[in-house]
Amino acid sequence: MRRLIVNADDFGRSHSINAAVIRAHRDGILTTASLMVNEVACAEAVKLAKENPRLGVGLHLALVCGTSALSQEIIPGLVDAQKQFTNNPVAAGFRYFFSAPLKEQLRLEIAAQFAKFHATGLRLDHVNGHLNIHLHPVIFDILMENAEQWGIKHLRLTRDSFRENANLASGQWGYRLSHAFIYRLLSQRSKPLLARKKIRHTDRVFGLLQNARVDEEFILKLLPQLPAGDSELYSHPSLDEFKHELDALISPRVKALVRQDEIELIRYQDL
Repeated sequence: MRRLIVNADDFGRSHSINAAVIRAHRDGILTTASLMVNEVACAEAVKLAKENPRLGVGLHLALVCGTSALSQEIIPGLVDAQKQFTNNPVAAGFRYFFSAPLKEQLRLEIAAQFAKFHATGLRLDHVNGHLNIHLHPVIFDILMENAEQWGIKHLRLTRDSFRENANLASGQWGYRLSHAFIYRLLSQRSKPLLARKKIRHTDRVFGLLQNARVDEEFILKLLPQLPAGDSELYSHPSLDEFKHELDALISPRVKALVRQDEIELIRYQDL
């Protein structure tokens, strides 16, 4: 049996993304979305999610390239006066790892984002991070220390095989090779900790190495090679910037291939 979660990141970031998520869910193969609780279109996203109860909604934890829940007075080492995190994820990753005083600020901000999600009344389908920062060792350890309190039962274990991806797409070789290596190490560290906490995840994750290129051609190549068991394919559909990803998720050819190959579309809560 092959089961597939099809997820959209950045739900709540803009009206364009929200509209694309709902279109891909209603008319395509999208089964889940990851909500950014501090962004301008979050309230609209929550309303749309409640109107579409089959859509599994998780928390898209934002600790870089986004807006914070808490003010600069509370987390001065993380954000500026406009509550904006740095747009340099590499620099942030090193600071979060080597600066011990930042750990408590990170914990406070993460707790605030979980509180905002739970206040929506939506069921927490899963947890992941913007730019997959949830697997950063310091952040991941905070999540594990508070998993029961925050209700974490499903989490994206991000890793994408470079060898397999190389057979599906071309270009951006440096980006793809480096990200495959980094997330292989991070996932190997995280997997036994998830098992200890009995937090469920898919066997495989696809989308990391595509870097906003989850288009129709890629999905049509991926589906016949989808391994047995549970997998996730994540994307970033929108009406403007990444319309090609929306078009792929609602493609009649893609939907027909899912049916032909008898791939069951599921949510994290179905694992």
